[in-house]
Amino acid sequence: MGLCHGKPIETHKNESSNSHTEGEPQESQTSKASKFPFYSPSPLPSLFKNSPAISSVSSTPLRIFKRPFPPPSPAKHIRALLARRHGSVKPNEASIPEGSECDVGLDKNFGYSNQFVSHYELGEEVGRGHFGYTCSAKAKKGSMKGQEVAVKVIPKSKMTTAIAIEDVRREVQILRALTGHKNLVQFYEAYEDEDNVYVVMELCKGGELLDRILSRGGKYSEEDAKVVMVQILSVVAYCHLQGVVHRDLKPENFLFSTTEDNSPLKAIDFGLSDYVKPDERLNDIVGSAYYVAPEVLHRSYGTEADMWSLGVVAYIILCGSRPFWARTESGIFRSVLKADPSFDEAPWPSLSPEAIDFVKRLLNKDYRKRLTAAQALSHPWLANHDIKIPLDMIVHKLVKAYICSSSLRKSALGALAKTLTVAQLAYLREQFTLLGPGKNGFISMSNFKTAVIRNSTDATKDSRVLDFVSMVSSLQYKKLDFEEFCAAAISVHQLEGMDGWEQHARRAYELFEKDGNRPIMIEELASELGLSPSVPVHVVLQDWIRHSDGKLSFLGFVRLLHGVSSRTFQKS
Repeated sequence: MGLCHGKPIETHKNESSNSHTEGEPQESQTSKASKFPFYSPSPLPSLFKNSPAISSVSSTPLRIFKRPFPPPSPAKHIRALLARRHGSVKPNEASIPEGSECDVGLDKNFGYSNQFVSHYELGEEVGRGHFGYTCSAKAKKGSMKGQEVAVKVIPKSKMTTAIAIEDVRREVQILRALTGHKNLVQFYEAYEDEDNVYVVMELCKGGELLDRILSRGGKYSEEDAKVVMVQILSVVAYCHLQGVVHRDLKPENFLFSTTEDNSPLKAIDFGLSDYVKPDERLNDIVGSAYYVAPEVLHRSYGTEADMWSLGVVAYIILCGSRPFWARTESGIFRSVLKADPSFDEAPWPSLSPEAIDFVKRLLNKDYRKRLTAAQALSHPWLANHDIKIPLDMIVHKLVKAYICSSSLRKSALGALAKTLTVAQLAYLREQFTLLGPGKNGFISMSNFKTAVIRNSTDATKDSRVLDFVSMVSSLQYKKLDFEEFCAAAISVHQLEGMDGWEQHARRAYELFEKDGNRPIMIEELASELGLSPSVPVHVVLQDWIRHSDGKLSFLGFVRLLHGVSSRTFQKS
């Protein structure tokens, strides 16, 4: 369900430093307060006997909301209390409605079956949030007769805005479309009556991932952490391929099916999830404070925001502490925007370099340099696990940009592709194979659409990912062999985020010097880049060319790899 947005309201002067904005409901099937003390940098209970008796927040981390102020520094503003998205506020606070909406006249008919009472018998409550509660239940008839399920009950009285109603509708729509993945809570059916909406799902009895972390002394061994991360990445990659961004990934939103040690892990709570096309950005601030990505605070993000959240989860699982912490929400946001996570304290020095690299590449503040879920599954840290690498939508974006590039940039990318490591080539080989090359070893642009359709659900259509893929597949271009595919599907930004980037770039430039570099006039370079022949552009481009022989310099080569546009030079 949705969160509040927009207008800040007056903060009471006597408000304590650890007060927090109201949180959205947890779809969690366990009802308990968070075990992460809000005043401690560690998720473990405080060891100090005389520490202040501050009650934990009802869930960790805290919710954050849409806001009316511009980026880049939202932290100091978000301390102000915000009106809840569905219209409810704390006592003694002024109500700020969304626009002119009010409860009167809202259509709360979802078109779901009204036969819930005849099909299920509700049991005890197992979880509660501000927007609803979850109960166990037992099926009374049909193919599921006698089976225990979880039922999320959402009172219609809580739906006081059209946005809140749409949030409920979208949550059910996404659950219905995506159900079937082994690491996603199974959706059975949605019902309604005059008072409530009932979302019937699989009942997970194994508890939250957070509980398992705490029961293990606050952290996992590397091998056990790998098992957890593979399952989480698998379901997140599945969601992202369909154009669904979860927006609230955290240990509380992953449940174990059973109490067994090898129980499968299930992702839950899609109440904040939304659709996003590969070439679109979302701008509303939702999620949970400790796990929110920097670009979410800047109000421009996509599926990469989920990967940041997973980086925070991986950090916690491996060391038992949060990477970003402060005593207030405002301080947390400031830390997310400006601080770097520590890898100096125990147990990090004793962990493998691959584990540290894995977490660092997820917690890169530049979302363009962050690993995708499919790439994370291909990371050397997870190399010993039998993992089926899924199709990665970033490949479609990169190939589209490659096809629209100049011949000079294609040549530069070709040189860079020849410097890739075995692990990087293995990921690209997996993606190439998933696109279904013919017997001759080539793929055409139509392969990109065919591969997505083969893996699509109703969510792929609802998110308009299919529209994007259709546009890519309609581009007129020759067939790609694996060598050119590597050049087309390589992410320069992601390589730049690695420790060995300079070696990659220098080696690629050496290859480019031998095979692709040539004397080039500034006018020709501007034309190659599709730039208008304006004087400022030519002044900037002079730095790209060596004065000694008129060939592209190393600086020009690196800039060319990143791609340029007239907007790039307007910012110069």
